Amino acid sequence: MLIYDDKFAWEGFGGILRLASGKCHLRIFDLKQNKQNGLAHLKPIIVIATDVDDSRMSVRSCSGHIATSVARKFNFKPDRMMFIEYYPRKVYGEQGDQVIEEKYDLVDFNWHDDKAIQPKWRALKPPMLDVVKGLMEYAK
Repeated sequence: MLIYDDKFAWEGFGGILRLASGKCHLRIFDLKQNKQNGLAHLKPIIVIATDVDDSRMSVRSCSGHIATSVARKFNFKPDRMMFIEYYPRKVYGEQGDQVIEEKYDLVDFNWHDDKAIQPKWRALKPPMLDVVKGLMEYAK
């Protein structure tokens, strides 16, 4: 079930200078609320972050800040949360003949003192990719 679908701002670090602060489009799904076939998920909280045009920073460059902020704000246990970066399909070129296909990257973190550090990216693969695509379709 979709529990959040809106722009999300994070502080970053740097105090008054607000270094590494920015915003993204954030979707949060709670699979515990979708009791489908009695399945239990090890990480029932799915957090999907997408870049927005009016942000000073990208999701990829600040994924640790975003994951840390989300866990704090929504009171999620980090080991029960899956963090995914979503990049929608883009068409470009003079005739619109160049395409970058949509992409879902799963980001794994080491958590230290409730902070997400040392991100490691990998492509999200089926069957979880199919679940996430279904959730994204539901959110439209």
